[in-house]
Amino acid sequence: MKTSTRLVLALLVAAPLCAQSLEKLPDDPYFAPFKPLKAPPAKGLLLKPGDRLAICGDSITEQKMYSRIIETYLRVCVPELRVRVRQFGWSGERAPGFLHRMTNDVLRFKPTIATTCYGMNDHRYQPYTEEIGREYRESSLAIIRAFKAHGVRVIQGAAGAVGKVPPWAPDKNVPVTQLNLGLCELRNIDVRLAEQEDVAFADCFLPLLVHGFEAQRRWGDDYMLSGKDGVHPGWAGHLVMAYAFLKAMGLDGDLGTITVDLADGSATARHGHRILRAAGGTVEIESTRYPFCATGPVDRDSSIRSGMALVPFNEELNRLMLVVRHPKAARYTVTWGDHSRDYSAVELEKGVNLAADFAVNPFSEAFQRVDEAVAAKQAYETRQIKVLFHGPEMRADADMTVALTEKTRTPLAGAIRRAFQPVRHTLQITPR
Repeated sequence: MKTSTRLVLALLVAAPLCAQSLEKLPDDPYFAPFKPLKAPPAKGLLLKPGDRLAICGDSITEQKMYSRIIETYLRVCVPELRVRVRQFGWSGERAPGFLHRMTNDVLRFKPTIATTCYGMNDHRYQPYTEEIGREYRESSLAIIRAFKAHGVRVIQGAAGAVGKVPPWAPDKNVPVTQLNLGLCELRNIDVRLAEQEDVAFADCFLPLLVHGFEAQRRWGDDYMLSGKDGVHPGWAGHLVMAYAFLKAMGLDGDLGTITVDLADGSATARHGHRILRAAGGTVEIESTRYPFCATGPVDRDSSIRSGMALVPFNEELNRLMLVVRHPKAARYTVTWGDHSRDYSAVELEKGVNLAADFAVNPFSEAFQRVDEAVAAKQAYETRQIKVLFHGPEMRADADMTVALTEKTRTPLAGAIRRAFQPVRHTLQITPR
């Protein structure tokens, strides 16, 4: 290890918690032992047009759930950025394992930005030790610097929280709080590395810890934000993780505004939406930007919509606004596609978020087609990397294996682009 790297690691180890401010936690004795360092804020939009995003991590990444949410979001909500995505999840992996394979698997595709999400297996499902922290710290620093050496912007992601002691833990009797205290230590290492190396930080740990606790109080002990096995989240937990990464990318969530003036029946739109016709409170629109569409019960950990009820995803990342000027009635019914909702005139003048209020809307079918195409591509990426890039084909002829697998992946990526088509839809605003 180079002397400069040793010095950085020594400083990171020596930095006392008291030297940095801590995140505010809920006022409940459950959270008293946790001392999470204040996370560095996002510094504006990190993404650039034409970025090639590598999503890297362990089995939680290989679930292809938060990675799928991220890719679908980038495709339909900010299509002007033209971000291309690959996921590189590997079940059971620790940070040292990814460091060993990142040149073969990831850097060959010349990413321009990468997310990492390690720590879950690195904490070994046992109470924290300095040896665990040292190994994770050294490998994570080397990963960041390897990416930076290749011109890759990095989002250092903290692993999620544990909901219960998983069956593969070496000691089934260790308190789950001890496991999460260890993961909090690794999160603090991530925070320090992000600050030291001037890279972005995505906090998956605290939201899963805090909102997992709150969700069980709200919906019962069967609700497991961190997953039924305590480690691998369902869709709600993955939405929370995707929210953390998308926020770290600096996205502002402004998906457009449609403004209707009831005094003269006119309408205007911005950010990827075009008015085709407006008269008498009825507006026809063509959109080349979608809201993020999700359905499902809010009290089920298998539901993306449930995750949206725990973090401000719709408020901060998914705002398609309707604003009504010069209303004359006290209340109105807004019909969007096949569904309707009542609002007061005051609410409409202030602006309502259609993406949050209409779980099923005119974009739902088009959104699903894009999302299914993303799922198909990411499924092949797991086979491409885990099976073919680490099998006899790659050992026999690496260049040929890459070229042949890319011939399979390319049309899958093309299917995503073809699935994303403009959507025509109608809004009707009717006085009650």
